[in-house]
Amino acid sequence: MRTWLSKFIHRKRRRVCLSLVQTYREISSASVDELWQKVVDLADVSWHPLLKSTNVPYGLVPKPGFIYQAVTRLSPIPIRIFVERVNPRELLSVRVLAIPGIEERVTYRVESTVCGTCVFYSVTLRGWLSPLIWPFSHPYADRVARALVEAVEGTALQAVSSKRKSLKNSCFDV
Repeated sequence: MRTWLSKFIHRKRRRVCLSLVQTYREISSASVDELWQKVVDLADVSWHPLLKSTNVPYGLVPKPGFIYQAVTRLSPIPIRIFVERVNPRELLSVRVLAIPGIEERVTYRVESTVCGTCVFYSVTLRGWLSPLIWPFSHPYADRVARALVEAVEGTALQAVSSKRKSLKNSCFDV
């Protein structure tokens, strides 16, 4: 009985580290610059299905080491977000520090391809609570890349339509 008890206690001392990784990809007709501007605008998260608002002032460019707070649509409790890595016009990696026992790393990657501009959205959940949190966060993670592309293409479409209206009212109308 004594050896069984020592094995049980030994197992309790080991850290259990589970990791869940999922990557989503969307293709957009918008340019790399337009998509990148939407990703790095940390103050405007209106397109994000999970985030409601942040405490970041408009126009702030994210730098590694920057920590800010965001409020989710699910609860009024603010979460802390740490900017890990920034490669301009290419990659933004942040770490979400919501609750103890879980660590979420989110990476946005923007690439120009022959078919258009690709947006890669990667989510990594680590920690002993990750299997419990994943079923709740998975439906929202599915929609993030698509919502980003739709927001950028929607603003581009509005800009084009407003230019057409202004050209119709100009003196060059034939």
